[in-house]
Amino acid sequence: MKAWPAPAKLNLFLHIVGRRADGYHLLQTVFRFIDYGDSLYFAVRDDGVVALENPLPGVSPEQDLTARAARLLQQAAGVKQGVTIRIEKRLPMGGGLGGGSSDAATTLVALNHLWQAGLTRRQLETLGLQLGADVPIFVHGHAAFAEGVGEAFTDVELPEAWYLVLVPPVGVPTPAIFGAADLRRDTPAMRPQDWRPGMGHNDMEPVAARLHPEVQAHLDMLGAYGTPRMSGSGACVFAEFMAEAAAQAALAALPSGVRGFVARGLTTHPLAALS
Repeated sequence: MKAWPAPAKLNLFLHIVGRRADGYHLLQTVFRFIDYGDSLYFAVRDDGVVALENPLPGVSPEQDLTARAARLLQQAAGVKQGVTIRIEKRLPMGGGLGGGSSDAATTLVALNHLWQAGLTRRQLETLGLQLGADVPIFVHGHAAFAEGVGEAFTDVELPEAWYLVLVPPVGVPTPAIFGAADLRRDTPAMRPQDWRPGMGHNDMEPVAARLHPEVQAHLDMLGAYGTPRMSGSGACVFAEFMAEAAAQAALAALPSGVRGFVARGLTTHPLAALS
């Protein structure tokens, strides 16, 4: 059975520039994919049932984002077929790498193809936003400067880079970050065309580091290699390198027991060309 990739994303910066009347935070960020992530497998079935071959521990089938994505596409496109989904999970939950969102997006893109549902990428992005704010970028398929709640994209071209990503032994619940009183919500907005690689910071990082000292400890480990950043609302942190060898050497130098991996930065999603 064919493996469908669901890559991780990194937020190269993440600013909170305001808040809507409904409470949603207004963000600016640059999303970049990396060549490390989950793998999904789909077996189309004729009975209309959406089934999970290996449900994620602690996640009910009704709440699983891949199952929800499949049912949402069924409903939106009037599809009568079903599917059995199997996930090979590599990305940590609560890590800020977009694992669940990426899985949901790959489900939408793959099943739109396998079911011949006929929806456009833009229609799939709109569906994805119903599942979560990070789902549309994975459907969009190109590195982008994102605005709004994270769904308005301006594509960016990024230089070749490698990343050392560390996975602290803690999951950071996003609602706890957004609900924190000391979260900065007034970073001045910038124009997409004014952003350059290396600009910006992550407004959520100080809050996550305060709530979870493990996050700060892992940021400190990367401090010797430039300016480390946290991705999303955490907990994963990363440093950028120009060469794979340098990133691998930094990984090898980490204290025993520290979990991490090296990945290449991507400008386009592996499924970007799929119609």
